[in-house]
Amino acid sequence: MVPDQYLPSIYAIDFRELRQRGITSLIVDLDNTLVEATRADATPRLIEWLDSIKQQGFRVMIVSNNNQTRVSKFAIPLQIPFIHAARKPLNRAFKRALKELGSQKEETVVVGDQLLTDVFGGNRMGFHTILVVPVSKMEGFFTKINRRLERAIFHWMKKRGYLNWKEN
Repeated sequence: MVPDQYLPSIYAIDFRELRQRGITSLIVDLDNTLVEATRADATPRLIEWLDSIKQQGFRVMIVSNNNQTRVSKFAIPLQIPFIHAARKPLNRAFKRALKELGSQKEETVVVGDQLLTDVFGGNRMGFHTILVVPVSKMEGFFTKINRRLERAIFHWMKKRGYLNWKEN
């Protein structure tokens, strides 16, 4: 359940370090990881970030629990492959992403804003996981429930010394 890294945003990811670890592929969540759940399109900063990591040779796939309409309208203009209705933290979408990326789990990082879906699912599969601070505080009903559980889990992990980073 503990992420390998906890960062303020996707923009804080050190791609040189990932490359040194042998990482070549990213599985990224969409809502509140890349952009706010209410934002239909990518920001200019995100487009620049995606172009930069692609130029560095990384492969990127969006894996989201959201519906096909939401995810496809966001991903298709960016020419990024995607999986919608992923049902994270279950393994099926992660396995499909690996196959479509042509990557091994040791070469892949999972990046997301939720401990109970992105990190838990990524850890279960043996991926390097990066938890980022959500880009927005506006969230759906089920995400709000997850956030409450996450706070309790963070508190528990902190008390037991499992966290080697500061909680924001």
